Order: sequence, then structure tokens, then C-alpha cells
Amino acid sequence: MTHTLIAFAGPRRLAEGDTANVAVAIRQAQDSGEAASIFVFERDSSRPVDLDLRGTPAEIRARYIAIDPPRGPGRPKLGVVAREVTLLPRHWDWLAAQPGGASVALRKLVDEARHASEEKDRIRDAREAAYRFMSAMAGDAPHYEEAIRALFAGDREKFGTLIESWPQDVREHVHGLAEAGF
Repeated sequence: MTHTLIAFAGPRRLAEGDTANVAVAIRQAQDSGEAASIFVFERDSSRPVDLDLRGTPAEIRARYIAIDPPRGPGRPKLGVVAREVTLLPRHWDWLAAQPGGASVALRKLVDEARHASEEKDRIRDAREAAYRFMSAMAGDAPHYEEAIRALFAGDREKFGTLIESWPQDVREHVHGLAEAGF
């Protein structure tokens, strides 16, 4: 699966894009003497990413070019993936009695639950992504702890004021991540 990544050399945004392009950009920066520590994140979730930067840029690019995963059970063209679910016998009995069977009933239940909590989930995910990024890139920045509190309190104005003195690229990325959390 291809993710959009973002890489920082210290507080400076170094690269953003697909895995292959970001990995090559990092390698080229290192080869040209980049001395700052480089941090790579999934752009939207802020989960840290480790990249294998061995070899030439062409070898690195080839390593990260998307390859179709092997197809297994399910309906791959629709994105359906077979997985195991453990339920009690009474749950299986109820599911089997539903129109369309267990799979249809489970999909409907999951979709209903997703829609019911969509806004709350969006806010939580945005705040958690901003928090992960801030913890990695701004843990020693001025007003860090107060900014975290403002983020989770949903105070957009105070949050913006508290991170105003942070390095521009870090501040801009944090704003982008946190925006959906307000």
C-alpha cells in the first residue's frame, strides 16, 4: 500500500510524496551532506516510518515502487478481504437469520457504527495525529505542553498563538494536522 510521506531534516521539511520519491530525496540529501536528523512520517497519521536507504537512488526507487499484493480469498476487485471474526454461537445464529447472511449483516452494522461516530472519530484522529507529530518534532519547543492542552481542549485560537514561535515548516504541518481536530 502506498502512503503519502513527509520527511523533515531537523525542523525543515525535506520532502513530501510517495514512498519511493521521499526515500530517494532523503538519500540525495544525505549524499550531499545533510547533517540534521531526518524524521519520516505518514503525512496524515503522523506515524513514524523507517525507510531502507541502502543502494543507489535507482535501487531505492525500485525497492519502493508499488507492487500489486497477492490476491487471496474474498472479492479483491471490490476491496473485500477475508479475515476471521470470533463470535458467540448466539451471535452467529442471529447473523445467519439476517437477510443476505452474516457478511451483509456485519457490513451494515459496521457502516451504521462508522456513520454514528464519524465526526467524533475525525476529531480524535486529527488530534492524535497532531499530538504524535508534535511529540516527535516539537517536544522541546516553547509552550509545547500548553499547546497540547489547547489542542485536546479544542481551543484553536490559543493553540495557534502557542505554536506561533515554532519553526515555520513544523508549525505549518501541525496546523494542517490539527485543523480537523477543532
